Amino acid sequence: MDEELRIIISGGGTGGHIFPAVSIANAIRNKRPDAKILFVGAEGRMEMQRVPAAGYEIKGLPICGFDRKNMLKNIKVLYKIWKSQRMAKRIIEDFRPMAAVGVGGYASGPTLNKCAAMGIPCLIQEQNSYAGVTNKLLAKKASKICVAYEGMERFFPADKIMITGNPVRQQLLDCRLSKEEARKKMGLDPHRPVVLIIGGSLGARTINESVTDNISMIAEHDIQFVWQTGGFYFKGITETLKEKGCPENLKPTDFIANIDEAYRAADLIISRAGASSISELCLLGKPSILVPSPNVAEDHQTHNAMALVNKKAALMVKDGEARQKLIPLAIETLTDKEAAYLKLGDNAKAMALPDSADIIADEVIKLASGK
Repeated sequence: MDEELRIIISGGGTGGHIFPAVSIANAIRNKRPDAKILFVGAEGRMEMQRVPAAGYEIKGLPICGFDRKNMLKNIKVLYKIWKSQRMAKRIIEDFRPMAAVGVGGYASGPTLNKCAAMGIPCLIQEQNSYAGVTNKLLAKKASKICVAYEGMERFFPADKIMITGNPVRQQLLDCRLSKEEARKKMGLDPHRPVVLIIGGSLGARTINESVTDNISMIAEHDIQFVWQTGGFYFKGITETLKEKGCPENLKPTDFIANIDEAYRAADLIISRAGASSISELCLLGKPSILVPSPNVAEDHQTHNAMALVNKKAALMVKDGEARQKLIPLAIETLTDKEAAYLKLGDNAKAMALPDSADIIADEVIKLASGK
């Protein structure tokens, strides 16, 4: 009988880090049901709720990022880093992992640093086309670096890189409904085209304003718009729609629980350009208009979007131009008689890297077995 497998997975802060982390854990569990998997996250961040909801134990560190506006506050940040390193060391000594996985985010820094210092092999999973600060710092200590884009040698040692793609939510891949069936289930006309607008977090404001500023244009066209506003904005948008009137072809909601059905129903998707979103669009072969968020480190969403735009696999609208250009471009794209937008989906599909979670899980198990 093989020795019991013990793996630490660390990182988080956003869904773009958490979805891949949980997908990797699930893939390890599928291959090795005996595996003991422990997550390490940052206190107060969304992983502290999302990971237990997925069925895994998680330990929290008091780690946070540097305050670039008020340098005096960083005295407290330095203390939290020191404390997190001590806590990470105790967690590692107690759990005795055979390998560690870092997916980016604050917690992965002290956790993987301590693992590497204690001789535990480490794997980094970088979701974006522009590497995050934490992963760049950890790269020298990592045994393997799994990436989703070509050209990552500019950030990481070339001999450690493996192009695996980003793991995505299994729910999206498991949907077996046809486009017409998905539309009927969502209460939509199965014969009219659909634009899916994905907002959700605080970063959805510009996309939401792009819709409210163009209500009359939406009403004039025979296109259905399914609009996820995000819970933070939904009440205000509801009030705005009472004043302006909500056309019958605009379907606003705070959150879409069955996002797999919404993806299947859509002809065109409007989204931010987070790494997980882009991986999902590619795997599903969906035409998209990407609006990179300007509020992310090193403008990495623009880099993500351009990786698709340069291969004619998506369209892009800058955040600052979205209120004027986004909805007109969506309508123009779907009403094009040549249906050129379908080629966007085909090209996106050609960029997809399937089975990412399984491939990464195999690498983690190899590292653990090697130790």
